[in-house]
Amino acid sequence: MTVTQKMDIAAHRMFWLMVSRNSQFVFMTKTRKLRLREVTWLVQCPTGRKEDADALVTKEESTSTSQDTRASPEKSLQRSAKVVYISEKKHSRAATGFLKLLADKNSELFRKYALFSPSDHRVPRIYVPLKDCPQDFVTRPKDYANTLFICRIVDWKEDSNFALGQLAKSLGQAGEIEPETEGILTEYGVDFSDFSSEVLDCLPQGLPWTIPPEEFSKRRDLRKDCIFTIDPSTARDLDDALSCKPLADGNFEVGVHIADVSYFVPEGSPLDKVAAERATSVYLVQKVVPMLPRLLCEELCSLHPMSDKLTFSVIWTLTPEGKILGEWFGRTIIRSCTKLSYEHAQSMIESPTEKIPEEELPPISPEHTSEEVHRAVLNLHKIAKELRKQRFVDGALRLDQLKLAFTLDHETGLPQGCHIYEYRDSNNLDALLKGSCSPAAERTRVSLGRLVEEFMLLANMAVAHKTHRTFPERALLRRHPPPQTKMLNDLMEFCDQMGLPMDFSSAGALNKSLTETFGDDKYSLARKEVLTNMCSRPMQMALYFCSGVLQDQAQFRHYALNVPLYTHFTSPIRRFADVLVHRLLAAALGYRELPDMEPDTLQKQADHCNDRRMASKRVQELSTGLFFAILVKESGPLESEAMVLGVLNQAFDVLVLRYGVQKRIYCNALPLRSHHFQRVGKKPELTLVWEPEDMEQEPVRQVVTIFSLVEVVLQAETTALKYSAILKRPGTEGLLGLQHHEERADSGQLD
Repeated sequence: MTVTQKMDIAAHRMFWLMVSRNSQFVFMTKTRKLRLREVTWLVQCPTGRKEDADALVTKEESTSTSQDTRASPEKSLQRSAKVVYISEKKHSRAATGFLKLLADKNSELFRKYALFSPSDHRVPRIYVPLKDCPQDFVTRPKDYANTLFICRIVDWKEDSNFALGQLAKSLGQAGEIEPETEGILTEYGVDFSDFSSEVLDCLPQGLPWTIPPEEFSKRRDLRKDCIFTIDPSTARDLDDALSCKPLADGNFEVGVHIADVSYFVPEGSPLDKVAAERATSVYLVQKVVPMLPRLLCEELCSLHPMSDKLTFSVIWTLTPEGKILGEWFGRTIIRSCTKLSYEHAQSMIESPTEKIPEEELPPISPEHTSEEVHRAVLNLHKIAKELRKQRFVDGALRLDQLKLAFTLDHETGLPQGCHIYEYRDSNNLDALLKGSCSPAAERTRVSLGRLVEEFMLLANMAVAHKTHRTFPERALLRRHPPPQTKMLNDLMEFCDQMGLPMDFSSAGALNKSLTETFGDDKYSLARKEVLTNMCSRPMQMALYFCSGVLQDQAQFRHYALNVPLYTHFTSPIRRFADVLVHRLLAAALGYRELPDMEPDTLQKQADHCNDRRMASKRVQELSTGLFFAILVKESGPLESEAMVLGVLNQAFDVLVLRYGVQKRIYCNALPLRSHHFQRVGKKPELTLVWEPEDMEQEPVRQVVTIFSLVEVVLQAETTALKYSAILKRPGTEGLLGLQHHEERADSGQLD
């Protein structure tokens, strides 16, 4: 091996170590090109998000969103880089995978090591000492062929393609929910261990706990007010409540009341330290890994009805149109009068003039009536609609993507079915595909989901302004940078090629384009889903930051919300950033001293919250993928319509509309006589010629372009948790007369 090759290998290896899980690194540009395809993927997709990876292109596989490099060769140049120093290691160095014997039985290595093959192909293969392996592994390796292990990298020599590691644990059989879940949590550094006795000792020991008398003199007493929670029926950690009191002048006093978690988490305590380290609760399909002990999440802080609770409140005087006339911040004590589920509140909104039967509602405290609660919900609903309308007039953007929710078997925990869970301003695509709900019913459900969100956004913005005014150098805020320029330019060019009149000049302009460009028929809704998916790719992650660290206040802005200042205040049970914001707000109001954190220290905590939030998001995605793969195996094959979102020279990508998953379909996996790729103008086109099922029939010709609607079958592969999408032979069944829509789309005429 030459010195140059060794340097290439070392550089590629260092890239993986640093960019995985958003590691910090230093590099120099304009150096010799190093394994360009792998390095480019790692640099541009530090979190390994599939949607980002699919957005990248290579010379061999030019997707539809890329410019034809032959027409503009200067745009095909790719900057390369060389890693010169790792400033901070953030990756857990843990990986899940499988054990194998080394291929060369006569080598010295064979007698000392086994080969660990990670499930994540970005992670290098690892030599592990045989002494770490099961005792009978060498003699019975096939017994462990389907056993999932965890391995940790301990070293990686510059002259080796393989890392060195230690086998940490045998998880169980691959493809089973709990072993796979533990592997995911371990890889992403999620602490799912039980809370220590030292941490639990920080909580009140005498139960049931009651509010100390001295707190009543320090807080505004709102226990007589009509305050209630609106949450999913299964929710146990109720951290926000709402109130809406009509005033004599026709305006309203509206309150957002958030559980005062910071009261129970003393600064610098063992409980505070573990919460800061975990930084967020992690939501899996089948369970939650909490940031805080369940006693605190589900009992002490949870705003259960007819129970006195400590809260932090933001209370406004609002006009019926949602204009703010006045606001108040402060610590409070509330007694929620009822726990409304989404279904309860929805029935109230759907029946504004009818009395809801008592047996259809949850228990309500005797100090309040169901009519009083009903009126409050209706008033909140009307104000929320006005707030939402004004937000989008002011230039906000929302990119909702299809998300899966599962029905689980109570005994086995296996997925029995799934459905699309989404909030939409328009009709529900999945419901229309299945015919399961009307557009009117879907709009009502959406209105309810938006009700709570609007007031949480209002509270977060209000607290951001309050803390930043008081502590301009030490406010913990949340910014959302604008989209990545290169990827956005590629998307703009793609839309221009496809004849889509999209305006990307601002967040509001993009939202207006997505809202107004498409019709409400099934084909138009599917195209909107695909374009929404494409628009999400250039978007960057929102980030916590300390205001004293960024000098340019223009960088404080939140792109999607299109507001100058924003923070997180409303979910302290599941986000540590919110706990920090509560402490800052308490200091701003004179309840306590300013937390002893310099801007740099606060920024480090913000960076950690960002890292853990990103890891949590990825874990949630992997958990969803795990359960869906098991569903395909247990209940498949599954059929669905799909829309093409990318065309390559030997494959094409589809968004499976019924399940919201993306898959790549390869031509060589289909019974084709031939296939041909070409560009019609600048639009990519793949022509498939199917082998006839009957020798007397003529071959069927099928043209696949962007926005083609096709039918696919999802079926499990022999490898655990792997499934593929197979294109069904073209036919008229199931496509419900969509051909004329495609013809109109090709001519640039949009509904």
